[in-house]
Amino acid sequence: MHGYQVTFFTQQERMHKHRPLAQWLLEEVRRLGLRGATLNGSIGGLGHDGAIHAINLFDVSDQPVQVTLVVTAEESQRLFEYLQQERVQLFYVKVAAEFGTLGCPPEAPAADPSTA
Repeated sequence: MHGYQVTFFTQQERMHKHRPLAQWLLEEVRRLGLRGATLNGSIGGLGHDGAIHAINLFDVSDQPVQVTLVVTAEESQRLFEYLQQERVQLFYVKVAAEFGTLGCPPEAPAADPSTA
């Protein structure tokens, strides 16, 4: 399949609707029926404002976090329209991607030779 890999960048302390923004985004991706997303926390980063943001022993609120997902063109359009309606301010990177799944899903039953 072809679509996009989208990564949103934010900080642990950023909130939307009284929830951490990254967690809110994960929940909304699920609610929109998209196939998945990954939340990653970083040790540190340089923000668009030129400030260093980092996790430390006593405070994780300034921790840089990213939410990454892979979507079709239609899913991407739906997601970005929804985020605009929600008035969410987020920096993102969106790149073209080829994606798919290899192998057999673990829940697929093996063929029963007696029914062949």
